[in-house]
Amino acid sequence: MRAIILSSAILFLTLSSCTTEPRTEAVDYHTIPVTYPQTVKQDVIDNYHGVEVLDAYRWLEVDTATRVEAWVEEQNEVTFGYLEQIPFRKAIEERYTELYNYPKVSSPFKAGDYYFFYKNDGLQNQPVIYIQKGLDGEPEVFLDPNEMSEEGTTAVNIVGISDDDRYVTLSIADAGSDWRRFKVMEVATKKELEDELKWIKFSGASWWKDGFFYSRYPAPAEGTELSGSNKYHSVYYHRLGTPQSEDELIYEDRENPNYYHTASVSEDDKWLVLYAAPGTDGFATYVKNLEAEGDFQTLFAGYENKSSVVHHLGEGRMLVRTDIGAPNYRLIEIDANDPAPDNWKDVIPEQENLLQNVSTGGGYLFANYLEKACDKFYRFNYDGSGKQPIELPGLGSAGGFSGKEDYETLFYTFTSFVYPPTIFKSGVHTGLREPVCKIPLKFDPWEYVEKQGMYRSKDDTEVSMFIVHKKDLELNGDHPTYLYGYGGFNISLTPSFSSSRMVLLENDGVFAMPNLRGGGEYGEAWHEAGMLLNKQNVCDDFIAAAEYLIAEGYTNKDKLAIAGGSNGGLLVGAAMTQRPDLFAVAFPAVGVMDMLRYHKFTVGKGWIPEYGSSDDPEHFENLYGYSPLHNLEEGVEYPATMITTADHDDRVVPAHSFKFAARLQEAHAGKHPVLIRIETDAGHGAGKPTSKIIEEQADKWAFFFYNTNSPLKYLKS
Repeated sequence: MRAIILSSAILFLTLSSCTTEPRTEAVDYHTIPVTYPQTVKQDVIDNYHGVEVLDAYRWLEVDTATRVEAWVEEQNEVTFGYLEQIPFRKAIEERYTELYNYPKVSSPFKAGDYYFFYKNDGLQNQPVIYIQKGLDGEPEVFLDPNEMSEEGTTAVNIVGISDDDRYVTLSIADAGSDWRRFKVMEVATKKELEDELKWIKFSGASWWKDGFFYSRYPAPAEGTELSGSNKYHSVYYHRLGTPQSEDELIYEDRENPNYYHTASVSEDDKWLVLYAAPGTDGFATYVKNLEAEGDFQTLFAGYENKSSVVHHLGEGRMLVRTDIGAPNYRLIEIDANDPAPDNWKDVIPEQENLLQNVSTGGGYLFANYLEKACDKFYRFNYDGSGKQPIELPGLGSAGGFSGKEDYETLFYTFTSFVYPPTIFKSGVHTGLREPVCKIPLKFDPWEYVEKQGMYRSKDDTEVSMFIVHKKDLELNGDHPTYLYGYGGFNISLTPSFSSSRMVLLENDGVFAMPNLRGGGEYGEAWHEAGMLLNKQNVCDDFIAAAEYLIAEGYTNKDKLAIAGGSNGGLLVGAAMTQRPDLFAVAFPAVGVMDMLRYHKFTVGKGWIPEYGSSDDPEHFENLYGYSPLHNLEEGVEYPATMITTADHDDRVVPAHSFKFAARLQEAHAGKHPVLIRIETDAGHGAGKPTSKIIEEQADKWAFFFYNTNSPLKYLKS
C-alpha cells in the first residue's frame, strides 16, 4: 500500500484602559534584570455554560495586526537582551555547532533503476535530495532546497512516485507553514514540469495511471492563511500536464466540513482506499474498485476505531491492521466485496505488546511491535505463518522494512539515545544485514548509559521512563536534569538520538523521558487513560516522574527542568501551574495553552476527539480545570520560563503562547525570568533550517544552565 501519512494534527475587540505595568525584577548574584513590555488588557468576558471567563489578551489572537507585531518585537527584544547577557551562551552555541556538524543521511528509496536519499553534509539548512543509478551508482544532486530561499526556510520532500517510475511529486513547504505546494519532476532528466498545486495540507501524492490522488482545502481568504479555520478537506485527482483548476473532485463531505480525508492506491493499482476522520483519533475506511464503475463502499464505519489497509492480496481480499476487538491491534484479512465481521480472519492475532505497524516488502509482511517502548520487528508470510525475528543492533527505535513485492533488498534505520541513526541494508530472503555507512561524531556516545525503569504515578499506576547520563555519574541529587514529556494523541516516545542532548549529558546532566498515559506505547487502553476526561492522568504521571528523579538522587527541584512541544507544551504549562514549587525551569514549546478556544483556529478542531470541547458542559469543566492559560494565579512564584513559538505556526497558532506569556508575566511574583522567544519565518517545527535549530537550542541550554546555577565544562572566561 502506498500510504499517505496523516499528521496528527488542528476578534478584535474594543480596548479597556486596564494595562499590565512594566516591572523590573530586583538584581541579585544570579539574576539578570528583566523589564517586561507593557501588555494591554481587555475586558473581554465569555460565558461558558453559566461560567464567566475573562479573556484579557484576546487581541493577541490577531497575529497579523500591527500592534501584535509590535508586541512580538518588544518581547523578542527583552528575550534576546536577556539571553545575550548569559556569559556562556556563545560557548554553548559553538559547542553545539561542533556536535551538530556531522552527515545526516536518510534510508534510500527506489524508483525504477534509481535510488533517492536525503543528505545534510552537516550544517546545511535543509537536506539535499540525491539520486543515484543502482546501489553502486555515483550519487548526484537531484534537488537542493538550500538554493530555493536565501534564509534556508524552504523544505522539500518527495511524496509520490509514478507507477512507471518516471516522475516524482515534490511537496514544498515555506517558512515552516503546514501549507504545501506540489510540483512534479522527471527522474531521469531532473526536469521540473509546469504542474503546480496549492493549498495542500496533510497529504501525500498517490499515483494512478497518468496522475495522482491528493487532498487539499479551498483557498483561504486573504490574511487568514495562518490562523483561519480550515474546512472541507477533500480528495482530488490531478492529471499530469493539466492546471489545478481542472483537477477532478473525488470525494468531499459537505455535511461534515471539519473532517479530514486522505486517499491512497493499492500497490497493484486496483483499489483506492479512503480514510475519513473527524480528528486525530478514530476514522472510517472506504474503498473504491478502480477497475469498475461505482461509488466508494464502506469497509469500516466510523469513527470509534482505527482500521488501516496494509495490502491487497487480490480479488478484493485485503490485509487490515485494526484495533476492533484488539486494543493492542491485530492484522486481519477481509473481503472488500463482503466485509461483514463474520468473514474476518485473523492473520496476526493481538499480542501482549502493541502491534505498532505492519508494512510489506519483497513479498513479506513486517510486523513492528513495541516492547517496553522499544521497537521489535518480525517477518511473516502473507498468511501469518513463518514468523521470523529481525535482529536489530540493540534496544532502540527502528523504521523501514517497506517496498514493492519484487524488491530483493530493503533498508531500515536504527537509533537509540546513545546510538546515532544508522542505515542498514537487509536481504529480504537471506536476512543478512550490513550498515550502509558509518556516522562520524565529535564525541563518544559509549561514555553514556541508557536505562529504563518504572515508577508509580499518583493513582499507583506503573509508568516506564528512560533515563540517560554518564556511566560514572554519582547520584548525589545535584545534577541538572531535563525531563521531557508528551503524553497524547496515541504517539509513542521511543529512544532516539540527539546531538543537542549531548550538551546536557557531557556536562554531568541527566535526560529523562517517561512514557506517559495518553501515548501509544502500551496500546489503545494506555492512550484512552490519558485523553478526554482522563487528561489529568498525563500531568499526574509527569509530576510523579519529577518526584521520582528527586527521590532517587538524580536531581533536586532547583536543578530540574521540564520540557515538551505542542501537546507536550500543554503538558508543561499544566504541570508548572499545578506544581510551580517542583521545577526550576520550564520550556513550553509551541503549546496548546488556551484549552477553551483551541478548536477555533486552523486545524485545532481536529483535536476535539483527544481533548473534548468547551462547547460541551462536561468537557468545559474538565478543560477549564487544567488549561494552562486559565490556571495561572496572581502572586505565585513560577519557574524560570522560556516559552517558544513561531510566527508561521499554523498547527498550534502562536496566539496560544502569546496569551500565556502575557498572563504569566502579569501573574508571576518571583525573581525568575518569564520570557517568550518568537521565531520568525518558522512554523511548528518541521522543515526548520539548521541555523535556526542551532540558535534556538543554544538559547534553551544557556537559559537552562544559567537558571539551574549549573557549571559548564567548556565555559570560556
